[in-house]
Amino acid sequence: MSSWTRWHGPAMARFWGFCWLVVGFWRAALACPTSCKCTASRIWCNDPSPGIVAFPRLEPNSADPENITEIFIANQKRLEIINEDDVEAYVGLKNLTIVDSGLKFVAYKAFMKNSNLQHINFTRNKLTSLSRKHFRHLDLSELILVGNPFTCSCDIMWIKTLQETKSSPETQDLYCLNESSKNIPLANLQIPNCGLPSANLAAPNLTVEEGKSITLSCIVAGDPLPNMYWDVGNLVSKHMNETSHTQGSLRITNISSDDSGKQISCVAENLVGEDQDSVNLTVHFAPTITFLESPTSDHHWCIPFTVKGNPKPALQWFYNGAILNESKYICTKIHVTNHTEYHGCLQLDNPTHMNNGDYTLIAKNEYGKDERQISAHFMGWPGIDDGANPNYPDVLYEDWTATNDLGDAMNKSYEIPTTIVPGKTSQERLSVYAVVVIASVVGFCLLVMLFLLKLARHSKFGMKEGSGIYNDWFLRLKNSNKYMILQIKTEQ
Repeated sequence: MSSWTRWHGPAMARFWGFCWLVVGFWRAALACPTSCKCTASRIWCNDPSPGIVAFPRLEPNSADPENITEIFIANQKRLEIINEDDVEAYVGLKNLTIVDSGLKFVAYKAFMKNSNLQHINFTRNKLTSLSRKHFRHLDLSELILVGNPFTCSCDIMWIKTLQETKSSPETQDLYCLNESSKNIPLANLQIPNCGLPSANLAAPNLTVEEGKSITLSCIVAGDPLPNMYWDVGNLVSKHMNETSHTQGSLRITNISSDDSGKQISCVAENLVGEDQDSVNLTVHFAPTITFLESPTSDHHWCIPFTVKGNPKPALQWFYNGAILNESKYICTKIHVTNHTEYHGCLQLDNPTHMNNGDYTLIAKNEYGKDERQISAHFMGWPGIDDGANPNYPDVLYEDWTATNDLGDAMNKSYEIPTTIVPGKTSQERLSVYAVVVIASVVGFCLLVMLFLLKLARHSKFGMKEGSGIYNDWFLRLKNSNKYMILQIKTEQ
């Protein structure tokens, strides 16, 4: 029983994991060429016997070749060529080393699909020439070519130029063989009629209105005679070019606002290197409000928007049809600017129900204008439960009107803000308001009675205290007040 338990659970999981690891290495070993060793990310071939005669390729049923990041080859005297399709499967390759081998030729497009290449080391091979076309599309941080029997020619002058323009102070000790089979330092090599080309872009004013057309002209020169081409990047507008040996033109029609800020280059290239002249395209166009959404709450309330336009549009907000005067509590904020695109929001600091309504944004410049409207709801009206709004406050202020009739002669309403007290119902609040109103009426009557008593003492109206008319009227008023006071106490 103990043996059964020992081979189940975590122990069995570790055992099967080890088995799969062994199988993985076994499959990788089966996929490797003779004289090479392979892992999931590395291939190295340094065994000279029997050696390899072609660039190592993994078998179709092996691990994915795009996971290979390093290939190391050494002591392979029979390896002479890298063909165009030898390296294309290793798209993740970063480091390529071929040293102390017999490499003589590298195809122009051998590294066309290896854009991740950063380090290439071809030390001590048999290269007599190497074109810059192999590496022009690569962003190499290191290219080592020491120990190759280069022939002194214009074909390798680009290596000299590369050495002279490198930012690193370390330079390679490179030589080439002249016609007399004498080693000459590459740094001292001088080849007649072999220099860098030049490109000159004759461009008009590249500030143009959307929908218009424009033509660019370029002149190139150099010896050897350079090839000329246009680098327009991801230009959206329709374009066509015409080129000859030393000059060319590029016509762009129906220019799109999406092309504003893009760079257009005229490039001249020959064996030694390349030169280019570039201009930036500026497109003027009317504003467009591409995004306007309902307000969102973060640190502040924000009505987000995105506006495109060039020149920069002027922004104006309207609230319920009237101009919105901005202040430190309500203001426009631009958070991100992307050339001709502006991302921002109308920021509101603690808005209330008074800020609910329709907000209209108008963007305009000298080429036109655009407007969009959004309805904003920040808070329900006081006294109205807005359960649909998650930001509705727990405590509200409500308006109420109390009406008091006194002898059908007075009708006055009072609007009093009062805080809702938890636990009190509407009926209880109305009872309190009724008691307050009745008490006010009683107090007013008592004041009138005191005033009349004072007049009676001084006999201002010519009535005596013992007169029948006065006594009858006074007794009725006194009894009426007692009844009202008794009724108030009863209700309480």
